[in-house]
Amino acid sequence: MTDAAPHRPEDTYSYLGPAGTFTEAALKQVPEAAGKTWRSVNNVGEALADVTSGRSIAAVIAIENSIEGGVSATQDALATVPGLRIIGEYLVPVNFVLVARHGTALADVRTVNAHPVAYAQSRGWLERHLPEHGHIPASSNVQSAASLFEPDNTADAAVAPPGITDHHDVTVLARDIGDNPNAVTRFVLVSRSRALPEPTGADKTSLIVELPSDEPGALLAMLEQFSTRGVNLSLLESRPIGDALGRYRFVVDLDGHVADERVADALLGLRRTSPNVIFLGSYPRADQREIEYHAKYDDEIFIEARDWLRGLLSGEPD
Repeated sequence: MTDAAPHRPEDTYSYLGPAGTFTEAALKQVPEAAGKTWRSVNNVGEALADVTSGRSIAAVIAIENSIEGGVSATQDALATVPGLRIIGEYLVPVNFVLVARHGTALADVRTVNAHPVAYAQSRGWLERHLPEHGHIPASSNVQSAASLFEPDNTADAAVAPPGITDHHDVTVLARDIGDNPNAVTRFVLVSRSRALPEPTGADKTSLIVELPSDEPGALLAMLEQFSTRGVNLSLLESRPIGDALGRYRFVVDLDGHVADERVADALLGLRRTSPNVIFLGSYPRADQREIEYHAKYDDEIFIEARDWLRGLLSGEPD
């Protein structure tokens, strides 16, 4: 496990660095990445470019937070960068510490370095304990602490991950400053592989779907493709397409695997009605929770219905 070059693409995994970020914590959960080269990158675009160019075999990127919702930069990138598939997901509990250079006390803090997402998740604590503080955005949670030692730095403290002291010589001024102790960030492993992970019964499928037109009932028609087949949605978020005002695509996570008959039938319905359906992948759920659904949506029900129709078309006797 190293960021050093040279490296072989088939043994390289990209992640939002530097070392010590929550993304690196997610990468540590990927069994295939153990003992391989880990390449630190600066943003989601660079991580996905590594994958599409073949520089890395896969990349770990944040896609959803339990407090802030979907990560828009990731959602937009997956909608516009072709040839990518999600092959796994990983959950990382998120909390933060406030750190500073040695000799700094909490009462000395006037300005805080923080990644915008980290700042949003710790803002309540900061406003209670540092009501007059200012905020300087950082490119990552680790960089917020590292920048305290840069010559042009004007911040007194930084919001950082709990393990930051393993990477930088800082003093911890306060622990557990996150406003929600149950905050979790969901990460996905993205590759160019077209091979689908085998169904486990505890799976998730991710899609990006465009509505056929901006008219009353268009969204309802899309949602009915899932509801009439007993497919539960665990995520539904809209993102602007960008070609005209009022044009949106929908990021969808649903319970089940594309190999499940109910899910496959729903995707066929979407493909008939939507001008653009991007299949991002079917993969095991990080929480390993088995999908529950009504027996009337069992695979056998869909298979029997197709056999019945085939018999009608071929003239088989009743």
